[in-house]
Amino acid sequence: MAKYLIIHALPAPVPMAQAEAVAKTAKSHSSADAYWVSSWVQLDDKGDVAKILCEWDAKDAAVLKNLLEAMKNAFPNFPVDGPYPMKKVDGESYR
Repeated sequence: MAKYLIIHALPAPVPMAQAEAVAKTAKSHSSADAYWVSSWVQLDDKGDVAKILCEWDAKDAAVLKNLLEAMKNAFPNFPVDGPYPMKKVDGESYR
């Protein structure tokens, strides 16, 4: 499976509970062909969510785009930037 990055740059920060609702929807829409792996959440100084960076595994970008379109029914104004092909690199790769 290929790895993809989805970026959600929110127009205004939202409470963590609202971001968690999106995460639950992502998990429920996941399938064997496209599934949410993990996310990084950027917080503002009040602890609200300002940006979400999501890692997805998918058969291809088209399958992931279809899944994201289906999620728009639950969150029509939630911004989606991507999918972008990605490769995960961490410090352990360079020891």
